[in-house]
Amino acid sequence: MTALATPATRPANPRFSSGPCAKIPDFSLDMLADAPLGRSHRAAVGKSKLAEAIDLTRAVLGVPADYRIGIVPGSDTGAVEMALWSLLGARPVEMLAWESFGEGWVTDVVKQLKLDAVVKKAPYGQIVDLATVDFDKDVVFTWNGTTSGVRVANGDAIPADRAGLTICDATSAAFAMDLPFDKLDVVTFSWQKVLGGEGAHGVLILSPRAVERLESYTPAWPLPKIFRMTKGGKLIEGIFKGETINTPSMLAVEDYLVALKWAQSLGGRAALIARAEANARAVWDFIADRPWIGNLAEVPANASTTSVCLKFTDARITDGAAFAKAVAKRLEKEGVALDVGAYRDAPPGLRIWCGSTVETADVAALMPWIEWAFQAEIAALAQAA
Repeated sequence: MTALATPATRPANPRFSSGPCAKIPDFSLDMLADAPLGRSHRAAVGKSKLAEAIDLTRAVLGVPADYRIGIVPGSDTGAVEMALWSLLGARPVEMLAWESFGEGWVTDVVKQLKLDAVVKKAPYGQIVDLATVDFDKDVVFTWNGTTSGVRVANGDAIPADRAGLTICDATSAAFAMDLPFDKLDVVTFSWQKVLGGEGAHGVLILSPRAVERLESYTPAWPLPKIFRMTKGGKLIEGIFKGETINTPSMLAVEDYLVALKWAQSLGGRAALIARAEANARAVWDFIADRPWIGNLAEVPANASTTSVCLKFTDARITDGAAFAKAVAKRLEKEGVALDVGAYRDAPPGLRIWCGSTVETADVAALMPWIEWAFQAEIAALAQAA
């Protein structure tokens, strides 16, 4: 087999994992020197750091002043579970799923909470038709499918006068996509995604309507301590002022603060969104005229700008899973792309994280390497035949 010429340029940072994600550009551990290590998170310095993280989150994301923001345990999963277990059951529920994590929330609601929910699913690469959704029910959905590369284009289908709550897992959308908070009653995310923070912590954002539900409704099931947000029928306001339910890592909080301040220095939410869109555009432009590769997302308006999922479409490929795995392995061996294989439950292919901490020049530099790895694997198939 004739050796293929390798591309001349390599990504300066080969970290394209969809979680945990790339740190902010030029990150160094020295940036965390102000972390109050060895101090209680209940001490003045700890509370101050947590309150600052909440305030900066509000400023960068543009969260309305009357929405509560809390830092909670268990990453995005913990934040979603707190919402599901605490809020659902008061009225009928509609569950929407178009990727692995959305499927997980369906399982929790139907099999664990045992609610008779309406379940609407779409295959990987598509989303549910939001025009068919009854928003007078409580509706649970992901904004961006981290494992499927599709997203909700906008909140136009969600009525302002809805009777139900909208509970949105936005973990791979927050800071990279324009979230219409007036249409969302619960928003959850983990800062390990778009801002490249360290894991284990989740963020839970509640609208006044969600707070009213918490204070007026008691679920039929017992709530674990880390899920409890009310006491005596009133919201525990401290949770949303930096008094966390369990002990947070002040090192991780400092890391989040560094990333938030970096985001502010760029120009805030608009600048972060623009960076992610430029990154995704670099991938879309590359695949546009190459018939052997395509976007897993079937409708361009619903294509993710963070977790960009690609599929190989060449007719010579007989074992898509093995082929995609071999391409990802070849890219990792060359040190040009780490952790870019498709999610284990998703269709075979590649998943390239294009979130706001990634540099567009690195995405552009990766594209010729994908073509090189594809050609190398095709040649290997021909030789094996």
